[in-house]
Order: sequence, then structure tokens, then C-alpha cells
Amino acid sequence: MGFARTCSVALVGVEGVVVEVQADLEPGVAAFTLVGLPDKSLSESRDRVRAAVVNSGGDWPQKKLTVGLSPASVPKGGSGFDLAVACAVLGAAERIDPRELADLVMIGELGLDGRVRPVRGILPAVLAAAEAGYEQVVVPEQTAAEASLVPGISVLGVRSLRQLIAVLTDEPVPEEEPDQEGRPDAMLAGLVVPGAGVGTGLSIDADTSPPDLADVAGQRTARTALEVAAAGGHHLMLYGPPGAGKTMLAERLPGILPPLTRQESLEVTAIHSVAGILPPGKPLVHKAPYCAPHHSATMQSLVGGGNGLPRPGAVSLAHRGVLFLDEAPEFSGKALDSLRQPLEAGHVVVARSAGVVRLPARFLMVLAANPCPCGRHTLHGAGCECPPSVIRRYQARLSGPLLDRVDLRVEAEPVRREDLLAQGGRGEATAQVAERVLAARERAATRLQGTPWTTNSEVPGHELRTRWVTAPGALAAAERDMERGLLTARGLDRVLRVAWTLADICGDDRPDETHIGLALELRTGISRGAPLPVGGAW
Repeated sequence: MGFARTCSVALVGVEGVVVEVQADLEPGVAAFTLVGLPDKSLSESRDRVRAAVVNSGGDWPQKKLTVGLSPASVPKGGSGFDLAVACAVLGAAERIDPRELADLVMIGELGLDGRVRPVRGILPAVLAAAEAGYEQVVVPEQTAAEASLVPGISVLGVRSLRQLIAVLTDEPVPEEEPDQEGRPDAMLAGLVVPGAGVGTGLSIDADTSPPDLADVAGQRTARTALEVAAAGGHHLMLYGPPGAGKTMLAERLPGILPPLTRQESLEVTAIHSVAGILPPGKPLVHKAPYCAPHHSATMQSLVGGGNGLPRPGAVSLAHRGVLFLDEAPEFSGKALDSLRQPLEAGHVVVARSAGVVRLPARFLMVLAANPCPCGRHTLHGAGCECPPSVIRRYQARLSGPLLDRVDLRVEAEPVRREDLLAQGGRGEATAQVAERVLAARERAATRLQGTPWTTNSEVPGHELRTRWVTAPGALAAAERDMERGLLTARGLDRVLRVAWTLADICGDDRPDETHIGLALELRTGISRGAPLPVGGAW
């Protein structure tokens, strides 16, 4: 009787679970049984592995073969187990020393000719292997750079099963014929899901330069709100007539966000790798992602869903970046209200019959809305013909609990002729605003050092009221609004967070009446006479 075991990784959401792949050979009628809760794509690995072993010059054992995937209670799917199954079978057949396989983690799909094809989710899989204590992984050569992002683990990239067998048996490693220059590499097809990035409106690490904030005409208040949102991670709502520049402002928000830290880059890369939208040749995402789903998106496409275990939705694809919902009232109420939990918690828990998955979703949400169905309600003399009842129903599509989680609500005013023709002078460029945003983030990070929070939007209200207090008498206006019912308890906490961000932008030690007044104005839309900071100063 022959027995061998090695390891692979099963992905549950964006987290990996190390799976032991065991192969057992017994005398009897030749048969191949795969057990351990495999799905359809994994069950088909029996035929792929058999053809790959034979075409790689190996002998397929003519005995009763049983391959077990442990733990058997974890659902397993995908073709990433092929390489581990093939090596476990060859170990049981004594073609490879079973002792060489026991401490290896193998991830990869096998072609019928023995080539090792890349699969999605390499980074979270290798992270799970490292956390479990493994020190060596074998991955397809095309994804070796992505696997090497994990520190403290040795990565072996192989192009074929023949090469891996030679490495494990100390034989000369055969050279694989390189692909002809100029021909598309079919091996990269497994890394990208067709249409996944297009369907979500996702844009990351584009080679072209980001759009410049100086292209936006006018909109001084909206530009200030955009800077505050980027500096503190605050959610933003832009409402106003069509053509005022709401979409232009939202598209320029990722350009003023600070670059991702190493840990944030790994988080974002892991999610995009699982979703199949990680660009080939760019194993690490450095810039904040920007996701703009269409208003016909379903709740499952926003928070996560799909057959079997849920897959990341738009809120997870926008993790550490921007989620832009253009024409927000046109989204279904069910889809919009599903955003309440991730907006507050920074993650989303999706429960399905196949299991419960926790997906990261700490994003900066930007809503854009017209004042009425025709969009001319706030324009003087524009001839809005929408009845008051229709306007109320249209504006009520954004529920109160959802808007209560939005820190900044700013009206995008109609663009004036002198602003559009550049007679009033161009606004600040993206680079100038990005410098102030980065400086404000650094001030907040210094103040929050030693805590689990990095931005003002993450700090609980209790901490802001007790640990970091405002100037004496600064909260008088906010307390009056709360007594009148204009502010909820959550709203007061969010006003405090925005005020701290304004203080960080202006370089002040703590918020005063001016910061609180502007924070209230940016939240309620009611003018408080507070001046707007120009160039980071009042």
C-alpha cells in the first residue's frame, strides 16, 4: 500500500484555509475516487491530473486510488488543487519521495499536456500558508511575483509538472519551450475573469495620469468637501442639477488620496486577486481603487454573492478606495440599504446556504444625486415641472438611516460663465490638494498612534468626546442642533470627526467654533457663516 500527502489552500471568501491532500493506493480494480466536499470543477481534476501525469512522462498507477481533501467539512472548489493532487499521487506511487512533499504547499491548475496554469487568489492562499507555519510554496511561474509579496516564505515558480518532478527528485530540470514572441499568452487566461473589471467600473493602477482637479470649473464648496473627505475618510454626497460637475469631482477623488500603505496594498491585492481583476504583470496594487457600479446593480453585486460561497462585491472591490454611486436615487432601495452595515463596520458579513463569509469593506462612499427627476428643481427660472409629491418620493429613495451615515452633504451649484471660460482662474491642481491631504493624514496618524485607528472617520464618538476634546464652548452650536432634532447622536459624532479633519488640514491642535461651524454646514447644508479654508488656511 502506498500513501503520500501534501498541502494546498482552499479560499473561503478572501481568506485561505490550508487543506491536506492525501493519496492512498491499494490493490484492486483501477479506479480514482476524490473525496472531501469537492465541487464540480474540482471533481473534474481527476481527468486533468491523469492526462497531465501521462503526458509528463509518468506512469499512472493501475490500482485503486483514493484522494482525500482534509478537513472534509470545508467546501472546496476551483482547479488550484490539481498540482497538489498530481504530486500526492506520484508520491503514493513512489515516483517522488513522500517526505519531500509533506511540508510543501502547492497551488496551480494542470493542463492536459502537463503545463502548470495560473489561478486566481494566489496572494491570500500564500498568506494563509505562511500563517499556518509553512515555509515553502509551489505556484505557477506567472504568479510567482504575487506569491513573493508574502515575507518569510520560499516561493518556487514552475512552468510544468515535469519541472516540478525533476526538482523534487534531484534530476536535471528540463527546459520548456518559450512562447513565440508576439503571440498572446494563453496561460494568463486564468488570472482574469472576463468582464469582471468592466462590470464594476473598476479602475486601478492605470498607466495614464489621473484626471486633474484643476479641470473642474468653480465648485469651491464641493472642492473643499472633496478635500475633507480624502483627508479624513468621510463619506460624501453631492447633489445638484445635471452638468454641474458631480461625476467629475468624484472621478478626481482617488487622485488626491494618499498612496496605500504596505498592509493596505496587500489587503486590496488579495481581494482583487480572488475577484479575478488583478492586471497581469502588476502583482501589487499601490493606488486606491475606484469602483463605480451602474445604478441597475443588485444587492448581491454590491455586497457580495454568487453561486456557492459568496464572492466579493463592489464594496469589497472598493476596499481602501472610493465607491461612487452615480444617480444614487436610481439604485434600488434594497441595494442602498444593504450598505448600512459596511459603512459603519468596515466589513460585510454575507450569509448564504453554503456558508458565512466576512469580507473587508472599508471604503469612501460618494453619492451623486439630482434634486428631482428632471434635475431642474434648484435652478431659478429653469422650469421644473415635477409635482411636489414626485420630488418628495424621488428624494425619499435615499433613506434617513443611510444619509445619517454620510458625513458631508454638499450642493454642486450651477457653473457660472466666467468659471467655465476660465475667466475666474483655474482651481488648485490635484498635486497641490494631495500634498495637504497627505499632511493632514500624517497629523491624524501621529495623534492616533498606539490606537487601532488611522483616520478620523474610524475613531469612535466616545473617544472623541472624552479622550480628544475640543476647545471650550466649540460644541455649543452642535448641541443646539441636537436639542432641536436636527442632529442625531451618530450625527454629532460625525460632526466631531469632520471638525478634527478640518483642524488637521489647517494645522490646528484641536477644533474650535470655526471648525465645528463648517462641519455642521457641510453636514446639514445650512449656512453657518463659517469661512472656507483656502489653501489649507482660513
